[in-house]
Amino acid sequence: MSGGFAVTRGRPDGLYVDAETEAERAYGGYVEGLDRFDADFFRIAPVEAELLDPQQRLLLEVSWSALEDAGLDPGSLRGSRTGVYGGVCWNDYEKLVAGSGRGESSGSLYRATGVTGSTAVGRVSFALGLTGPAITVDTACSSSLVAVHQAAAALRSGEADLALAGGVNAILGSRLTRIFTDAGMLASDGRCKTFDASADGYVRGEGCGMFVLKRLSEAEADGDRILGVLLGSAVNQDGASAGLTVPNGPAQERVIGEALSRAGLEPWEVDYLEAHGTGTELGDPVEVRAAGSAYGAGRDAERPLLVGSVKTNVGHLESAAGAAGVVKVLLSMRHGLIPPHLHFETPSPRIEWEALPVRVVSEATAWPAGDRPRRAAVSSFGYSGTNAHVILEAYAEERRPVSRWGPSDRHRPAEADETPHAPRAHRVLPLSGKSSAALRELAAKYLGFLTPESPLADVAWTAGVGRSHFAYRAGVVFGDLESLRKQLESLAAGEDRDVSGGGKVAFLYPGEGSQWAGMGRDLYECEPAFREILDRCEAAFRDERGGSLLPVMFGDEEGLDRPDWAQPALYALGSGLTALWASVGVHPDAVFGHGAGELAAAGAAGVFTLEDGLRFAARRGALLGSLPAGGA
Repeated sequence: MSGGFAVTRGRPDGLYVDAETEAERAYGGYVEGLDRFDADFFRIAPVEAELLDPQQRLLLEVSWSALEDAGLDPGSLRGSRTGVYGGVCWNDYEKLVAGSGRGESSGSLYRATGVTGSTAVGRVSFALGLTGPAITVDTACSSSLVAVHQAAAALRSGEADLALAGGVNAILGSRLTRIFTDAGMLASDGRCKTFDASADGYVRGEGCGMFVLKRLSEAEADGDRILGVLLGSAVNQDGASAGLTVPNGPAQERVIGEALSRAGLEPWEVDYLEAHGTGTELGDPVEVRAAGSAYGAGRDAERPLLVGSVKTNVGHLESAAGAAGVVKVLLSMRHGLIPPHLHFETPSPRIEWEALPVRVVSEATAWPAGDRPRRAAVSSFGYSGTNAHVILEAYAEERRPVSRWGPSDRHRPAEADETPHAPRAHRVLPLSGKSSAALRELAAKYLGFLTPESPLADVAWTAGVGRSHFAYRAGVVFGDLESLRKQLESLAAGEDRDVSGGGKVAFLYPGEGSQWAGMGRDLYECEPAFREILDRCEAAFRDERGGSLLPVMFGDEEGLDRPDWAQPALYALGSGLTALWASVGVHPDAVFGHGAGELAAAGAAGVFTLEDGLRFAARRGALLGSLPAGGA
């Protein structure tokens, strides 16, 4: 773990204490352990890590976590056209670095690359080897939502095939807090009372949110877990309003209208608005009026637009504020429950509530029932005058089209769209880390994650194909939740388990003499990846010889003791096992073979196609079988 320069953080009572003058205080929401960073994980040297803005650290960590949460192995994206779009505003750490004098004697370039906004996003692409656009967005408080809008536009235009988008915010000094306090922008009591009569400003907060965006048709075809669908988005500018930082109601209406048009929706088809909602006397009335006007057309009086702001829960994350709003909406749509908008006791008298088709969600509220998908909008308005609005829809799995999975598809679920002929008796949960301690920590995390409702097949599958695999490894073989938890508890405690610490993987394919009647039958019955390979071998064998290979392999017919059957059978078995291991993310660094196993090894190395290898094995087997004494 690597730290940085000392920064005075929050107190247990929630107060931020100025590092210079104990008397100046302001409330804030802070991320615990912001000064800690696992630099070794990202292969960053200690001297560089010390000069690395915690915002860059957060973007690296959260981007990696977002990809894993999406079931994508970050290592598999190296060289891909994946774009990164991140909102970053403040540079508090640069002031700390400059004041410390660190890096000056050596003229270290790290002083620049560690604290600038451009490298904050570029570093994510560099660390993961991504070759799509890497764009830092700074439009103040709308930055992260503008980043999402830009990422979606890049995917639609074909500029990127996958995108990471979001934002980050860290409060590392008191200068801006003091400025915002003097300007009357911050709440005096540490509570963001959006839409309430007592609203007197917001509370600064820290955080980071990154989303993995993909074209819907491709996400469906790849079997990805889809949290929501971005139907439409828009960005505009206030223009010549009453002041640079003064919100502009007509501009807010226009950006909502543009997003609705791109989403192909009528205003009344959106159920909920996650408002920008900073809790200021000027901003709240302007936003509610604009939302009521933009979303009021055609709306049933019995079904008003529900409104809330996550800022009342976690504070204003500034350049990451839009990302926080999107997180809230995705979770709300998924669970069908909108969390309460806090501190709303007396509706603001500056807002014409009776005349507007809106209702603040002041208590936990079930998502309105209806015959349409759940839909919500998120607003984010920067004091730069740049406004952003996105419209999201819940994704229903029944909408996913039926697809056929190719043999090289890394993302197909464990059961794919062909269920096993027989249930699997055992599964393997592969775990790995860059140290034995990290591996034990991962085991403990799985223990905290697993419940009786957990889809164990999906958990094991995703751990194999959706995570990077590091040097320290353990494979947990389990049959049910109880056996899985028992072994994870042992691994987490460091008890009775050998942990692999590196090394390469080699596959050895045996030749004649290793066959047995019934070989491959059990795997054929319960493993779709294995069965697919054997079915392709069976089809190729029929074309070549006119007979059927599988009955001989499975012991239903005689002949496995003869080379003309043993050679293609062993090739098919070896090829099926190669595909089965590959389906859970295990690939050989080297392959060896003997006899018929030479052909299976050559196939695994890509020397020829599966079908060509089968024909080769069948012909060689027939030749050997024609020799005296079976070719001995």
